Amino acid sequence: MKQLALDIGLARAPSLASFLAGPNEAAWKHLQLWAGSPTRSPVPTYLWGAVGSGKTHLLRAVQESLREQGATAGWLDPSLVEPPEFDERWAVLLLDDVHLYSAVQQHAAFAWFVQAQTLQRGVLAAGALPPADLKLREDLRTRLGWGHVFQLHVLSEPERRAVLRQAADARGVFLSDEVMDFILTRFSRDLDSLMQLLNHLDAYALQTQRAVTIPLIRSMLESE
Repeated sequence: MKQLALDIGLARAPSLASFLAGPNEAAWKHLQLWAGSPTRSPVPTYLWGAVGSGKTHLLRAVQESLREQGATAGWLDPSLVEPPEFDERWAVLLLDDVHLYSAVQQHAAFAWFVQAQTLQRGVLAAGALPPADLKLREDLRTRLGWGHVFQLHVLSEPERRAVLRQAADARGVFLSDEVMDFILTRFSRDLDSLMQLLNHLDAYALQTQRAVTIPLIRSMLESE
C-alpha cells in the first residue's frame, strides 16, 4: 500500500527532548551531554543508519540546542551545492548525509574539518553507511570514523506503535486500534512525520470539536 507523505505547516523545530530514542538511547544521551556542555569535546561524533532512524532529526536538534544557547553551527548537506568558507564563529560543524556529498562538498567538508580541529571545535556528522564503507575521499572518511561512532536503528512496528500511543496519551488524544492501524499503514512511518501528524490531528480535532477517527483524518486531509 502506498504511504502518504506528510506536508503540513505545524511542524515544530526538532529537539533532543522530542527525540524518541528507543534502541538509540546511547547516541541520544551522548548528544544531550555533548550539546549541553559549554566545554563540549572536540572529538567528532558520527551517526549512521537507514532512512527514518533519526539522523537528521538529531543534527537539527543539536543545531536548535546551540541556537538556544546563542551559538551558531556550520551546516552542510547535499543540497548545498556551493558550501561557504569556514566561519570561525561556528561552535560546531554539522555534516548531514555525507554519503551523498559531491567532490566539491567533500573538499569543503574536509577543509572545514581541518579548521575545526585546529580551533578545537566539535563535529557531528551523519550518513547511511559506517565510516569504513563510505565512498568518500580517504582523508575525510578517516576523520569521520576516528571519534565516537553510533549506529542508529529504525524503530520496529511495535516500538512505533507504543511511542505513538504514549505521545497521544500525553496530549490527551485517544487513538483507537483502528485509527492506529490506519495511520501506520497510510502515512510515512518515520517518527518525525508521525509526531507532526499527531500534532496536526490534535489541533484539527480541537478546532472541529470531534474525536480522532478515520473520518476525521480523511476530513483533515481534504481540508489541506
